[in-house]
Amino acid sequence: MTAAAPAASSPHVMNTYGRVPIALTHGRGCRVWDTEGREYLDALGGIAVNTLGHAHPKLVPALQEQIATLIHTSNYYHVPGQEKLAAKLVELSGMTNVFFCSTGLEANEAALKLARKFGHDKGIEKPEVVVYEKAFHGRSIATLSATGNPKVQAGFGPLVEGFIRVPLNDIAALKQATEGNPNVVAVFFEAIQGEGGVNPVHLDHLRELRQLCNERDWLMMIDEVQCGMGRTGKWFAHQWAGITPDVMPLAKGLGSGVPVGAVVTGPRAATIFQPGNHGTTFGGNPLAMRAGVETIRIMEEDGLLANAATVGAHLKAALQRELGGLKGVKDVRGSGLMLGVELEKPCGELVKRCVDNGLLISVTADSVIRLVPPLILTTAEADEIVSILVPLVKQLIEEQA
Repeated sequence: MTAAAPAASSPHVMNTYGRVPIALTHGRGCRVWDTEGREYLDALGGIAVNTLGHAHPKLVPALQEQIATLIHTSNYYHVPGQEKLAAKLVELSGMTNVFFCSTGLEANEAALKLARKFGHDKGIEKPEVVVYEKAFHGRSIATLSATGNPKVQAGFGPLVEGFIRVPLNDIAALKQATEGNPNVVAVFFEAIQGEGGVNPVHLDHLRELRQLCNERDWLMMIDEVQCGMGRTGKWFAHQWAGITPDVMPLAKGLGSGVPVGAVVTGPRAATIFQPGNHGTTFGGNPLAMRAGVETIRIMEEDGLLANAATVGAHLKAALQRELGGLKGVKDVRGSGLMLGVELEKPCGELVKRCVDNGLLISVTADSVIRLVPPLILTTAEADEIVSILVPLVKQLIEEQA
């Protein structure tokens, strides 16, 4: 299979993306088609967004009904869907309150505002937040400052102050970096780093962080934007460690493609924001809330957490069997249907080669193949991913040798 000819680039669209030269027109399940009628297996899921795949037969009519009823009203008024989705997220997380926005960036920005207000309320004039190397939290000035990627920060200084950066999974380094500092108010991190290369936080480290935050009266803020909403086989990736954060930003998979963001809080953070402290125009609109409610309902009805765990384990085992130990492959890692294959050399060209062979993937951190397909992925489709991807990886490694 060969990819479609490059689509004509519009002179009116800002040049912010290095795009693959195809344009997708429609999808069904884990399959999508382009303007030339070519079919692709979607192992990217809109970058961990399309939880239910494409055109899910239970989701589509619900959204059609909502569009025909009410799309937007603003937060001047009560939105019943907010109460419904918030109650469900509280039930699933064991936390207490929710603020709704539209994107992961907004959710992370709100979390950082919560941390600062938490500090100011305690009399700390310049609150500081611990963040991690290789983290990615967004591209606004504040979330960019919290991000641990000099490449995406370049050209946007001066960055926001108030962040202390430490290596991942190193509690001793964290303690050393914060020793004697009364301004620290929170630790902010992804349970599994996405853009940074699919790097999981160790379960023991999660438990150590929870204990440390309790001891020092810090907020534990876990960015579950990419790794949450069932992707690892539990509703939220941190739940594998048996802990509960104080603040948890969500987005991506929460609305199965409809933009939905949320900040879920526990008791220590639930009342930090008061009227006038934060807000949004689009956040919590009736359409987005319906998308979130229906996504969770369908996930429960169809057993998609178990499916993510089972099919993800099958896919990871197959990749480890075919690529693990191979010269040129550093690691196969991840959990559920959030997997990364790290090569020893940059492999960005695999994105185009996979497209040419009917597979959609991404490469992040220059050398990590990222697989975040819809949670409806079947074992047969997982095997198809392996059958397309593995030969292309081996071919690239041979060429680079």
